[in-house]
Amino acid sequence: MKKLIYFLLLLPLIWIDSSCTDQCTETRTFRQFTPVSLTTSQIRLGVGVDKARGMVNPGKIYTKDGYLFINELKQGIHVIDNRNPSAPKPLAFISIPGNGDVAIRNNFLYADSYMDLVTFDISNLADIHEVSRSKNVFVQGQFDGGWWYYNPQNNNDLVQDQRVDYITQSVKTNCEAMPTTGGWWGPVSFLSASADKSTGSGGSTTTSGTSGSMARFALYNDYLYAVGQSDMKLFTISSPAAPTLSNTINLGWGIETIFPYKDKLFLGSQTGMLIYDNANPAQPKQLAVFQHARRCDPVVVNDNTAYVTLRGGGGCGGASNQLDVVDISSLTNPKLLKSYPMRSPYGLGVDFPNLFVCEGAYGVKSFNVADPMQIDKNLQQHIEDVQAYDVIPLGGVSGQKTLLLIGRDGFYQYEYTAAGRLRLLSKLPVTRPSLT
Repeated sequence: MKKLIYFLLLLPLIWIDSSCTDQCTETRTFRQFTPVSLTTSQIRLGVGVDKARGMVNPGKIYTKDGYLFINELKQGIHVIDNRNPSAPKPLAFISIPGNGDVAIRNNFLYADSYMDLVTFDISNLADIHEVSRSKNVFVQGQFDGGWWYYNPQNNNDLVQDQRVDYITQSVKTNCEAMPTTGGWWGPVSFLSASADKSTGSGGSTTTSGTSGSMARFALYNDYLYAVGQSDMKLFTISSPAAPTLSNTINLGWGIETIFPYKDKLFLGSQTGMLIYDNANPAQPKQLAVFQHARRCDPVVVNDNTAYVTLRGGGGCGGASNQLDVVDISSLTNPKLLKSYPMRSPYGLGVDFPNLFVCEGAYGVKSFNVADPMQIDKNLQQHIEDVQAYDVIPLGGVSGQKTLLLIGRDGFYQYEYTAAGRLRLLSKLPVTRPSLT
């Protein structure tokens, strides 16, 4: 009898123990980094022009004179005839090892290739060719969370890189545990390498193209600016076919993007937005820093307002995701007007009063931002079936307004109305090799 009572008393404990160890199957995706070494000769000999090919791992977007230039991460640039946005036509692929950025002045295209800046003549798109190379001007960078380094004093002349692979595994977990998110648009970040922004977004010349908000390249007057993690390199392009490194400005760590607007430069960093006076393009001067908690944050500007997306998780730090609206009427004293919660914000673009915000795996949102204090109440449209990384809104006084959107799953073009309503015009899909 005593044994029976003891067994009955023990039953709840047995049940509790078994319930605590119930196993569920959970699929997790994570990044795996593998060291890779490349010689500078190998990198430089890898530059060339090939026939058009499909996108596999797209990065930044750039547009000029009806043509598109889409970065293939660390591989090169897709050249596309987009004079009819409803039917874009791939023309060629420029192979550029270690490429993440592009900017165009007149008929010359500038692209990074790991440690070098390469200039191409694109006056004839059927005969694109390299015309000059600024060697050993970059010493480090980041692609998709993987770092590369180059020491020009190193005798073996090697670039140390990391190959990034996305690994999906099914694992047994405690059913009661909080689910984890992962994958390309989860806590792991997308392309935190480089970007491409030219004066089409607000600079002083009309001979340059336009890029997205994730830009690390910008053109202004006779200069090409290239921001790295801790500095900004200035290249003189008064002779467009032969850029010359003329100055390096220390910026502090964690610099991510650059947005030129009128005669000012707005830099996004992991800890704040930096504002530089560019009245003297050869020597930009810092005016102010708008600080925030550690996050990834591109910035775009219209008139006296800056719009900054802050994304947490992964390599960005923190957990909050939001849109900050900043009053920059006093450039030496920027002030936060209001913050709006977001899910996973990446790039953004403004064609006032319309603001388009990429939300990664959660799509793209269109807001009316005429009233900066009521943006959350003025969501115009939310397209959820795209994986949105960055956008370029091409407005204009007359004619069709087009939104260019790049994402994990392809390149999209939308026509948008004055009220920010989007209608799909075309899509160039991503074609990844099967994992069999």
